Amino acid sequence: MRTPLNKLLSAMGCALAIGLVPGASAQAQTATTTAAPAKKANVVILATGGTIAGAGASAANSATYQAAKVPVDKLLASVPELSNVANVRGEQVFQIASESFTNDNLVKLAKRVSALAKQADVDGIVITHGTDTLEETAYFLTLTVHTRKPIVVVGSMRPGTALSADGTLNLYEAVATAASPNSAGKGVLVTMNDEILSGRDVTKAANIRPDAFKSPWGALGMVVEGQTHWFRAPVKRHTVNSEFDIDQIDTLPAVEIAYGYGNASPTAPQALVAAGAKAIVHAGTGNGSVSGAVVPALRELRAKDVHIVRSSRVVGGGFVIRNAEQPDDQYDWVAAHDLNPQKARLLTALALTKTHDAKTIQRFFLEY
Repeated sequence: MRTPLNKLLSAMGCALAIGLVPGASAQAQTATTTAAPAKKANVVILATGGTIAGAGASAANSATYQAAKVPVDKLLASVPELSNVANVRGEQVFQIASESFTNDNLVKLAKRVSALAKQADVDGIVITHGTDTLEETAYFLTLTVHTRKPIVVVGSMRPGTALSADGTLNLYEAVATAASPNSAGKGVLVTMNDEILSGRDVTKAANIRPDAFKSPWGALGMVVEGQTHWFRAPVKRHTVNSEFDIDQIDTLPAVEIAYGYGNASPTAPQALVAAGAKAIVHAGTGNGSVSGAVVPALRELRAKDVHIVRSSRVVGGGFVIRNAEQPDDQYDWVAAHDLNPQKARLLTALALTKTHDAKTIQRFFLEY
């Protein structure tokens, strides 16, 4: 009697499983039981202070606390789950509240990130940072560090001592993002509140909620249980495609911001230039509008080789349109496009390390 085909196949499967089929290699016979575990990425965490390293007087203090208190070793020890997603080590670069970040701090941090990115034993870098100027540091790194390796900036809106503290999960997700090969080549990233945001256009839009960080153009993706999920990618020039290289920059020229408002006067921009500013970013109303009382002063400053960049104080999206509201071509001014004043300041400062031509600076704003 013939053996049914299904029984024959079943018998062959059993024979393979116990190594009885002639010609079956040892590798084939053991492949299902000896698969090598995936190699963990090596992630370096650079700590700079901020709320994520802060402490309050009690668990009920989520908005009143002292920032920059917890050192990096204790910060990492508070999230033992980090070892599940990467081999992690930490360095304490600064221990400051981020509102006190200076240009010198930015340059020093970026140079350290650049040096680490060149090391073969480093696969990704995470920077823990206070949220007040986190977006500025993320954009500066986006513009100046030449690497495809993931760089992730992360903070928290509540100190680790608070009820429902968000820092530990944010840090876990930042490390998971930095460890993921899918994060490579997407520029500097920010992970906050389960979202992956572009360091170029992310901004702090609230001061007491964990969902404070937003991009006017939407998140790039999300982190769920240590896994990254991507939905879009940045198209502006960044990192390896940038004309600015932190390895060639030691100082930044002074660029200041003057705020636009009803009844504005030229006092602020004039005083800032008198104090040494080489360019003024005007945080204008609406479409980067400039008060009629301020226009003559800005034109006079431009005639003295001080660059004028029209940005907007409006939060939530849109961009400054060149030659709308003001005749930028006639005045030789620059329109900041969609960059907010604080990010426009950084790009202007970097631009001045390359050129003093307003048309070239305008190109930078459109491309970066």
